[in-house]
Amino acid sequence: MPLPDVANRLAAVSRECYARGWAPGTSGNFSAVSSREPLRLAVTASGVDKGALSQDQVLEIDGGGSVVAGTGRPSAEANLHLTVVRVRGAGAVLHTHSLWSTILSQEGDGLAIQGYEMLKGLEGVTTHEHSEWVPIVENTQDWPAAVPEVEAMLARHPEAHGFLIRRHGLYTWGRDLEQARRHVETLEFLFEVIARKRGMRWQA
Repeated sequence: MPLPDVANRLAAVSRECYARGWAPGTSGNFSAVSSREPLRLAVTASGVDKGALSQDQVLEIDGGGSVVAGTGRPSAEANLHLTVVRVRGAGAVLHTHSLWSTILSQEGDGLAIQGYEMLKGLEGVTTHEHSEWVPIVENTQDWPAAVPEVEAMLARHPEAHGFLIRRHGLYTWGRDLEQARRHVETLEFLFEVIARKRGMRWQA
């Protein structure tokens, strides 16, 4: 798909995530595959307001993370997007910073979600009896160095639809931008349900 078309669709998703409180300030980053051979990834530029993101604030990077089209610089987390695309075969990767995902990302090594009808919003899930495990990885300021750890985590949890970064936010993906957006909406809803349910006894 031509970069301008992908950029327009990413900008629309970005503005929606901001409006729903999932990407406040300049947080979050969003990407979609624009070419498989060679690998090219359209990704939002670093440090931009996601509520006002425009087409010209979407860059295109190659498989090594170098900018091949557009101006500005990609997020330091662009390596995570490339990793998910390679390991999961994803067509789009979305990273949000909601209140609820940040709170729940403080738990252990992962979050178990089960028994909720909304789980059927995740690709391949057909029953509320499904148990979804959302792994939690440690935050870092050196994501290129952390790529092997993320690859290993994805290999350990092949059924996972997303993961959390501790005190940071959610990464999820899909075969295309529409499915990735649906996964964000589904998981963010479930995070809010769980966090609100625990609210009376929550201690940070």
